Amino acid sequence: MTSARHAHVIGLGLIGASVALALRAAGWTVTGEDLDAEVAREALAADVVLGVEPSATTELVVVATPAGAVAPVAAGVLGRMRSPELIVTDVAGVKEAIAQEMRDPRFLGGHPMAGSELRGLKGARADLFQGCTWVLTPTASTPVDVYTRLHGVLREIGANVVAISAGDHDRLVALASHVPHLLAGALMNQAAEAAREDAVLLQLAAGGFRDMTRIAAGDPAIWPDVLFENRDAVCASLDALQERLEGLRVALANRDRDVLERSLSSASTARRQLPGRALNSDHLAYLRVLISDQPGSLARVTTTASDLLVNIYDIEIAHAVEGNQGALLLAVDVDQAERFMHALRDADFGVVRER
Repeated sequence: MTSARHAHVIGLGLIGASVALALRAAGWTVTGEDLDAEVAREALAADVVLGVEPSATTELVVVATPAGAVAPVAAGVLGRMRSPELIVTDVAGVKEAIAQEMRDPRFLGGHPMAGSELRGLKGARADLFQGCTWVLTPTASTPVDVYTRLHGVLREIGANVVAISAGDHDRLVALASHVPHLLAGALMNQAAEAAREDAVLLQLAAGGFRDMTRIAAGDPAIWPDVLFENRDAVCASLDALQERLEGLRVALANRDRDVLERSLSSASTARRQLPGRALNSDHLAYLRVLISDQPGSLARVTTTASDLLVNIYDIEIAHAVEGNQGALLLAVDVDQAERFMHALRDADFGVVRER
């Protein structure tokens, strides 16, 4: 039976093809295209997509191109497809430059924090986004309905959705993703160079080394553009990390046990406190936030959450029967609920906690 929901994916590499497979597994009819005609043919043959042209009823377009191509490709789609129900999103690892170019309220930038050491179409998996964090970057022009519908689709394919501003995304992802990739590559290159004289070195590589360098096996072709687009934030993070490493080098040279133990102890504590892949519903609080159907209302809510480091695990909209006001139903960590409620009230939102 053919699904009533149609999506189109532009760019059928690892992430784009995985999005297509995930949507198909969730019941969507998915078409897709790629600049490389052979990749498109392979995707068709492998049943990743069912055609190469979007349907007249396509309601979701996912642009999975390099970051520099997202804005012109998305603008072209929005210019050709006039449906007010259409949502166009992307998966690029850098967001602010794209957000500055895109003014159509039907566009909502996104970035799944997922990947694989495998490359291209052959590495694509329908379950790649299960439990992953998928960032959305709403702006003042993002309609509540657009955010809510895209949030729901991403939840369907197993992602945990986080909403932050495009600028905050780029600053934070520099440290959480871009710098780790550079470090993994540097460490792997250092070891490979040393192994030229001591071949046994790589045979001694234990679990820690393999864990730290695993991401170095990813597709190198995608990274220069991402790093150049976010170079200011990446350079700032590298500078801060270099200063920290220099402090550790000095402590080691001076046999300063206290400094080394404090560093290792704080790192151990922070690592154990990393959020898990999913949160049990018993640990969620449900908030009803009164919100006007005006540009910027949703962005104010999500920005408040971002500023407080509050993750909105689920969201739905309840429209009022009359007038231009409705309610957002938000699920957040129960330990963060009271602080979030106070901040929303300070921002002049009506908010109550659901029982």
